[in-house]
Amino acid sequence: MKFHETSTAETILPPPDVLYLEDDAARLDVLESFAPDALEDDPELSAITAFAAKLTGMPIAQVTLVEEERQRFLAGEGLDVKETPRDVSFCDHAMRSNRLMEVRDATKDERFANNGLVTTPPRIRYYAGQPLISEEGAPLGALCVIDAKPHAEGLNDFQREGLAVLGQAVMRRLQFRRDTLQARKQIDEREERMRRIIEGLPQIAWSADATGRFDYFNAHWRETVGDTPPATADDWREFIHPDDWQEAYDEWGRCFASGEEYGAEYRLKLADGSYAWMLALAVPVAERANEPARWFGTVTDIDETRRALEERDLLAHELSHRIKNLFAVVIGLASLKARRQPEVQSFVTELTDTLRALGRAHEFVRVGHAASSHEDLYGLLEALFEPYAREADEHRVRVSGDHVPVSAASATPLALVFHELATNSAKYGALSTDDGHVTLVVSDEGDMVRLRWQEHGGPPVSEAGAEGFGSRLVEMSVKGQLGGTWERTFAPEGLVVDLMVSKAAIAR
Repeated sequence: MKFHETSTAETILPPPDVLYLEDDAARLDVLESFAPDALEDDPELSAITAFAAKLTGMPIAQVTLVEEERQRFLAGEGLDVKETPRDVSFCDHAMRSNRLMEVRDATKDERFANNGLVTTPPRIRYYAGQPLISEEGAPLGALCVIDAKPHAEGLNDFQREGLAVLGQAVMRRLQFRRDTLQARKQIDEREERMRRIIEGLPQIAWSADATGRFDYFNAHWRETVGDTPPATADDWREFIHPDDWQEAYDEWGRCFASGEEYGAEYRLKLADGSYAWMLALAVPVAERANEPARWFGTVTDIDETRRALEERDLLAHELSHRIKNLFAVVIGLASLKARRQPEVQSFVTELTDTLRALGRAHEFVRVGHAASSHEDLYGLLEALFEPYAREADEHRVRVSGDHVPVSAASATPLALVFHELATNSAKYGALSTDDGHVTLVVSDEGDMVRLRWQEHGGPPVSEAGAEGFGSRLVEMSVKGQLGGTWERTFAPEGLVVDLMVSKAAIAR
């Protein structure tokens, strides 16, 4: 088979104008980045050199790297030595070319005629070296074939192209080695950063495997507890207060079995023997789909927070008690005044009714009450309208619809608004008749809550004309404190009032 004069091997290598690193220190830094020690006698490189020897018919084939003082034979066959001095290296010359360097008879080449590797064993006569160039342009060494006898004809194009392809294979192996090292280094750096973060947390941090065995605790465990970390869920018993243990343990078992996030509060035994309230949280995390989940958790000291909340609740109870007494005192004083001055009886009656309505609203939202601020607007309205029931089970103001959370801050304006509506209805509307009643429908409409007050069975109603104090009170409460609007319709069958209030405002 006859080959063309121009070998495709030249197109596989970098073009002639490629920029090579001229600075040897920089070149050596690049060479070191491959960490070549681990590639000595590498099976893949050995296979490449074995094939290179067969391809060219040479007894010696080597992958060489040229270091600062020596030429290292990384992998190959035909030589018993692992290195030679750099000053006699053929590959030191070959690697500085961008194509195969071929020496057909070293004794006739002025560069090598007096070289120790030519004049003494192994008495090199023929040498062909395919340069190994990194992607940075750093000459690293060569894939070379050697013979102790000259070859006047040299290599044919097919062999040249084959060595170029094998040289690329060597570089891919070296590059893979470097990429692996860099990836491992990045992983190690990330793990070290994560370790420092976890160790620096002010909480106890832990992890457990898919079987529930705890395999990691950060240093904060020993700093806090002063003892060996638990290995299983049962081992936590000695560290958790006896009154809290069973509930915390049962909840962990339930969450672990179902794969749900875990959360519990309990008292943890500290290094000095005392107990402190902790918040324990944990989540299951699976690294890959369909793999068992590992668990990661934290234990956070909330003792001061718990104590502050207990003190706040105590203060709130005391304040609630004083407010309740204040309502009673004001109502008592007003009633006494009315008895002495009958002409103000109507005003005092209206005032005391309003104060009682505010008292009921306050009672509903006070801390610790059976229907406290953890309840909703529905419950607050039923409490406000309780005085209008004929019997214990027959409410004349019938509340229905959605359940919406209500806060203590919104209880007063809501009480004022609906007390005003109920009072007016009792004077002029549906509640002034024996058969009249009111429906109040609560509708959750996203960011807003609609409250539709509709009177039934009362006398005909009409707009009164000038706006009174009660209307201005409703206006201020709805727009100013509840972030909403209101609209009245004087329908023949009874007054209809549509209120739109901010859900955030009444839950705040």
